[in-house]
Amino acid sequence: MDWPALMRAGMRGLGMTPRDFWALTPAELMLMLGSEDAAKPLGRSRLEELARKFPDTVG
Repeated sequence: MDWPALMRAGMRGLGMTPRDFWALTPAELMLMLGSEDAAKPLGRSRLEELARKFPDTVG
């Protein structure tokens, strides 16, 4: 791992204190930094798919 880069991202980018940075697990830090494994935003095609599957109804 590139610890100097991760420290810059956590402390400068996220404004964390060193104490808070070192208290994180690597998985928590990656999540906070927007890791590629994080859930992607809902795209138009998925929204349209959900709208077809669960149409609005007046009840």
